[in-house]
Amino acid sequence: MDSEALKKYSALHPKPAGLTLQYGTAGFRSKAEQLDHIVFRMGLLAVLRSKAVTATIGIMVTASHNPEEDNGVKLVDPLGEMLHPSWEEYATQLANAEEQELQKVITEICQKAAVNLHKDASVFIGRDTRPSSEKLSQSVIDGIQVLGGQYHDYGLVTTPQLHYLVCCQNTQGQYGKATLEGYYEKLSKAFIELIKQVNSSSGESQRQLKIDCANGIGALKLSEMKPYFPQEVLIHIYNDGTKEKLNHLCGADFVKVHQKPPGGLDMKPNERCCSFDGDADRIVYYYKDTAGHFHLIDGDKIATLISIFLKELLAKVKQNFKMAVVQTAYANGNSTRYLQETLKVPVHCVKTGVKHLHHKAQEFDVGVYFEANGHGTVLFSKAAETKIRQLVKEEKDGEKREAAKMLENMIDLINQTVGDAVSDMLVIEAILALKGLTVQQWDSLYADLPNRLLKVQVADRRVIDTTDAERRALTPPGLQEKIDALVKKYNLSRAFVRPSGTEDVVRIYAEADTQENADALAHEVSLAVFHLAGGKGAPPQP
Repeated sequence: MDSEALKKYSALHPKPAGLTLQYGTAGFRSKAEQLDHIVFRMGLLAVLRSKAVTATIGIMVTASHNPEEDNGVKLVDPLGEMLHPSWEEYATQLANAEEQELQKVITEICQKAAVNLHKDASVFIGRDTRPSSEKLSQSVIDGIQVLGGQYHDYGLVTTPQLHYLVCCQNTQGQYGKATLEGYYEKLSKAFIELIKQVNSSSGESQRQLKIDCANGIGALKLSEMKPYFPQEVLIHIYNDGTKEKLNHLCGADFVKVHQKPPGGLDMKPNERCCSFDGDADRIVYYYKDTAGHFHLIDGDKIATLISIFLKELLAKVKQNFKMAVVQTAYANGNSTRYLQETLKVPVHCVKTGVKHLHHKAQEFDVGVYFEANGHGTVLFSKAAETKIRQLVKEEKDGEKREAAKMLENMIDLINQTVGDAVSDMLVIEAILALKGLTVQQWDSLYADLPNRLLKVQVADRRVIDTTDAERRALTPPGLQEKIDALVKKYNLSRAFVRPSGTEDVVRIYAEADTQENADALAHEVSLAVFHLAGGKGAPPQP
């Protein structure tokens, strides 16, 4: 390690005094001007990680659905998965080290993680469309070069595209070609194969879709992908980033939180619309009915649609594949009921955070996971994938072979590395077309229980500790008993509280038989949190 070069470059990316940041599920996120030293050091860390695992590592500069003035950075592990938890700690240590300690911390990481500095390192870089992203990815490059790593800068890409590219590179092309063309070709080919089976009598109107791209990277990449789509697919891109600010009054997060359509998109009754978030790894659908009421179709209902389709195909191929859906405590109670009781699909609940869902979904032959916010995907076990591809080649029974062929195309259409708005959109569009479903019919599979999300500011979020996949509070004493008593007052109700992963707030979720009751329950729980968990400022108002 060239300590002079490290000193020199580190001084060009100084750490602001007194700033400490934590590497969480979303990597680092903060105001863009606080991140220069962080991204430089993540360039260093990516080289160390690459040397430790002898594989290419990804670095994405994005803050997803955050406001445009924020930015962030996250690392991507060799198979396109999120950074290993033990390395999240190294990331936090390296990010917060004082300048004179930097070399010492790097040496410690090398010892703990058995990093051989003489090995080669390779890093793929991607960034979103924020004004600060280009300069920050230059700082990443400085970090990579100081430790002698090789890099490929893919420039503007969606977060899921970078995950895909890293996975392709490390599977020697088995997962696909490590280029954007490779991504567009793989997805569009699978999509075209799937919709070949569509009964043409179900009408053209099926294929019209309005997409709110949150004024982000999704708009650029969807435009690039348009030539790859078949004629029948008419996508109309709104909030393409040419006029307005990223994520401002638009995007999947805005639509989900505010339960209303984004600005910049005019909806006619019963038109199918969807929104991506700022880095295109989340998607939600919605429409307005003839009475003008807004209907949101969130991640729970997306998971349900995909599960119905996959379950039918799995039944036809007659293999004993184990399928399950993985949710978090935020999943609507009626989605869980529908999956378990009507569809008879096992449902597992895990802690909030994509890494927990992804990890659990890997336990099944077919693991479907979605967060209610619209981030999710489907994982197929190696054994299931091999068997399905074998059936396509060898199965004599026509119906079985056709079903296997559809499953094979689903495997290729789904981005198994991470939630991907573009891929998920194509999966949904294919299923709706194949099943001849309108957006209203999809929505009416079950009715969501009315719910309310609130947050309460507290002095220290760590006073709340939870168990049972965050559905019960262990501390502070008396809080869970209070929540239990409040829940008993309402029909079909439940409520839980959990500390935010990023700020000193406690998040509250409540659902009940009516919106009025869900609101009342959420408010009463927020008062309990305020009084028992050290609330700040004035008590919550109804």
